[in-house]
Amino acid sequence: MDSHPNEPDDPLTPAGRLFLHPEMNVIIHCVFGFKNPIDVAQAKSTIRDSLMVQHPRFSSLMVRDSRGFEHWRKTHIDIDRHVIVVSQDHNIVSVNDYVAELSVSSPLSYDKPLWEIHVLEGHNCAVFRIHHALGDGISLMSMLLASCRLAADTEALPTVGVAGNRRDNSLGRNWREIVGGFVKMIWFSLMFCIEFVLTSLWVCDRKTAISGGAGVELWPRKLATATFVLEDMKAVKRAFDNATINDVLFGVVSFGLSRYLDHRSPNVALPEGLRITGVAMINLRQQPGLQAQELSEMMKRKKSGSRWGNKFGILLLPVYYHKAGPDPLAYLRRAKAMIDRKKRTLEGHFSYRIGYLVMSWFGSKFASMLNYRIVCNTSFTISNLVGPQEEITLAGNPVTYIRANTSSIAHALTMHVVSYAGRADMQILVAKDIIPDPEFLAKCFEDALLEMKEAATAAEVSNKI
Repeated sequence: MDSHPNEPDDPLTPAGRLFLHPEMNVIIHCVFGFKNPIDVAQAKSTIRDSLMVQHPRFSSLMVRDSRGFEHWRKTHIDIDRHVIVVSQDHNIVSVNDYVAELSVSSPLSYDKPLWEIHVLEGHNCAVFRIHHALGDGISLMSMLLASCRLAADTEALPTVGVAGNRRDNSLGRNWREIVGGFVKMIWFSLMFCIEFVLTSLWVCDRKTAISGGAGVELWPRKLATATFVLEDMKAVKRAFDNATINDVLFGVVSFGLSRYLDHRSPNVALPEGLRITGVAMINLRQQPGLQAQELSEMMKRKKSGSRWGNKFGILLLPVYYHKAGPDPLAYLRRAKAMIDRKKRTLEGHFSYRIGYLVMSWFGSKFASMLNYRIVCNTSFTISNLVGPQEEITLAGNPVTYIRANTSSIAHALTMHVVSYAGRADMQILVAKDIIPDPEFLAKCFEDALLEMKEAATAAEVSNKI
C-alpha cells in the first residue's frame, strides 16, 4: 500500500493518541443486518465510491515519527484488504458469538487504515470494525449513514437524529429562580467534578457479581442483545413530567441490574441503595449528528461548525440497588432525579477539558492510566446513540437492524444502545467468567421495561378515572 509522499502528515489529536494506548485500544463494532443476501461485488463498489473512503482518516495510515509521536499519513486504499468475506462454510452459530470473539482476539493491523468490514454471508450482515482513534460514535455512525438511503426515497439521505428545540430556560422566570439555578449549577458541578477526580484516583464501587477490574479487558467475552420497543419507552416517559428516553433507559438499567443481582446473589444481603456506578459517554456537539453534506464540507475546509473526531465527555452515572417493590416506576423516579442533577452540571465539559489538558501536558501514558483507573473503579459502561428513525437501505439492500458495541475494556459489563426504525437494541458485552448468563441479564432489562410500562399505563388509567 503506497503512501503519498507529497502530502504532509497530519498529527493525531490528543484523544486519538489516547485510544491508541494499549490500555485504551478501543475498536468500535457496528453491525448492520440486511433483509437480503449481500452482493459482495456490489458492496465493494459502494464502499469504493463512498464518502467514507474519501475521508482523510479512513484513507490514512497511522505512523510514528522518530520521537514516537503519531501521525496520519495519506495512502492508497485496497478495498480487498478491508472487506473480509466470511462464507457460510464457517458455520458461525450467531452474529453475537462472532462479534464477541472479535472483541478480544482480533486487533486491527497498522499496515493499513484502521478499519475493516466483515461480511457474514450466512447471516446477511456486515460488521464494521473502526478504531476509536478515527472518531467517536456520533462521527462514525454519521459516516456510515452517508452511504445509506431512505427506503421510502432512494435519493434521500438518512439523518442521525433531530435536534431538539433549544429553549432559553430563563424566559418566564424571575431573577431569584435564575440566580438559584446558577448557584445549583455551580454547586452540582463542583460536587460532581470532585467526585470524578476522586474516582480517577482511588474511590471505587463495592464489589458485586458484575464487577470487573484490572486485567478483565483480556478475558473471553459473550454478547447478548436486549430489544426495546420505542413506543413502550415513550409510554413510560409520559408517566413523568419532563422525563426523557435516557431517564427511562437508566430506570430500566437500575431495575434490571437489581433483579439480576438478586438472581446471582440470593444468599448475599446487599444493602438497599448500594451504588453501582456507570461510565457514560455524552456528545458535546451542538447537534446530535453530522449529516452527509457537513462531512463533505469538512473534507474541503479545515474549519467546520461540527468538528469531526472524538468530541465527547465522560459522566459518572450511578444507579442504585433496591429490592423489587410494588412500584416499578420507583426506579425511574430515582434515575430521573439523578440525571436531572447531572444536567445542571458541567461535568461532561470538565472531563473533556481535563482529559485534553492531561494528554497535552503529561502525554498518553499518564492519561491512559487515569482513564483505566476510572474504569477499574466503576462497574459498567453505557452509551445511547440515536440512529435513523426511518427504514434505510445500503447498496439497495434494506437494513433490518443496527447494533453497536466496542472491544473489551476492564469492565465486565458494557452496554451500548442504538435506536433504529422504532426499536432500540442494547448490545450487552460481558466477561463470561464473571457474568456467564448475559441472555438472562438481557431478559431482566426487557422485563423491567414491560413492568414499568404496565405500571405507567395503570397510573394513566387511574388518573383519567
